[in-house]
Amino acid sequence: MSGAANQKISDFPYRITVPTRWGDNDMLGHVNNVAYYRFFEAIVVRFQMEEVGVDWLKDKISPQAVETLCRFHRPLSFPETIEVGLRVERIGNSSVTFEIALFGEGGDAPAASGHFVHVLVDAETLKSQPIADDQRKIFEKFS
Repeated sequence: MSGAANQKISDFPYRITVPTRWGDNDMLGHVNNVAYYRFFEAIVVRFQMEEVGVDWLKDKISPQAVETLCRFHRPLSFPETIEVGLRVERIGNSSVTFEIALFGEGGDAPAASGHFVHVLVDAETLKSQPIADDQRKIFEKFS
C-alpha cells in the first residue's frame, strides 16, 4: 500500500459518497469497525459494476474477494457523510488490488485506509482466470 494515510481524496480517481446511519454507531458513539468494511465493499462493488461492467449474477467469470485490510486512523461518527476513494494499486494476471480510503466531513486525511483484493474466477470451477484485455485497460485508467 502506497501510504494512503497521507493521501487526499483527490488522489483517488473513483469516488462515492456514503451517509452514515444511526445504527452504524456502536456503544462508544462512533462507527463500528465492521461498517468500515461495508464502506470498502460498497465502493469496490460499485466500481466493478459501473466501470468494469460486472454482472454479478450472470457473468461466467466474476471477481471474488480474497483479501481485505483496513487501518483505522480516526473514528467516524453518525451523522457524518463519508467520501470513499478508490484507485487501482496493482494489476496481476488474474487479480486486482484496490487501494481505498475513507474521508469524514472536514477531514483532509483519511479516517481509514486499506485495500481490497479481487481474483477473477470461473463461476463454476472457482479456478482463477486471467484478466481480459478490455478490463485491464479499465483498471489501468484508475491506477
